[in-house]
Amino acid sequence: MEEKSCKSGCSRESCEGCEHASAEGKTNSFLAELNGQSKIGHVIGVVSGKGGVGKSMVTASLANQMAKEGYRVGILDADITGPSIPKMYGIHGPAQMWGEDNILPVSTENGIEVMSINLLLPDEESPVIWRGPILANMVKQFWSDVVWGELDYLFVDMPPGTGDVPLTVFQSIPVDGIVVVTSPQELVRLIVKKALHMAGTMKIPVLGLVENYSYVVCPDCGKQFRIFGESGIDTLAEELEVPVLGKMPIDTKLAELADGAFGQAENEYLKDAAETLKNL
Repeated sequence: MEEKSCKSGCSRESCEGCEHASAEGKTNSFLAELNGQSKIGHVIGVVSGKGGVGKSMVTASLANQMAKEGYRVGILDADITGPSIPKMYGIHGPAQMWGEDNILPVSTENGIEVMSINLLLPDEESPVIWRGPILANMVKQFWSDVVWGELDYLFVDMPPGTGDVPLTVFQSIPVDGIVVVTSPQELVRLIVKKALHMAGTMKIPVLGLVENYSYVVCPDCGKQFRIFGESGIDTLAEELEVPVLGKMPIDTKLAELADGAFGQAENEYLKDAAETLKNL
């Protein structure tokens, strides 16, 4: 049987993720099946164009806020080569199997269900040296093989950039929208645009932008110092026609809790972001 191709003449395999593939075609062809023991209301991706901007902290902060308000919440740690969610919450594996093929997530002290590669490795400090297709397949397994139960929100902590794993998440998991994390530097603006353009190509709604490292507050005088330069997020948001969901300062209390006690953290700077999620 002759293999079907898209309007531009490329094959099904080569067309996966390209700009010619329709949203309907991607939905029918590439969505992975959710675990039969799971029911998830909303899937929220937290993305960044580059590493080191605090994406995992934003993910965990949003999860904490929604859990505090009584929602059932989970975190899928899709950053396979640089997982940080288990360390932030002080949770450890090995995750337990349920039956032959199902994996149970590990719960944090504040009741958030978490799945991460670090909860499956015999040694948490072992590097994950895998090629892109294997990394992507692991993320799909976190969707298909993990017994999430009934969740109102599943947050997907994405790896930085626009590579294989973000592409797989956008194609294989029904993401309701993404929150994009950035920092004040001018260089980051360019990289943020790349991430947003990828989301647009994949027909994924952008819920808004969160800026981290916006300023630091002097503990003596209370004055704000913008050590990474003046914020340009409002201008960027206006240019891209997306809302600003929060501006986070460098907060030493949050940084301390991220060393294993983040279940106790309350990030007041993301309340607008939480309200946006509640209105989905």
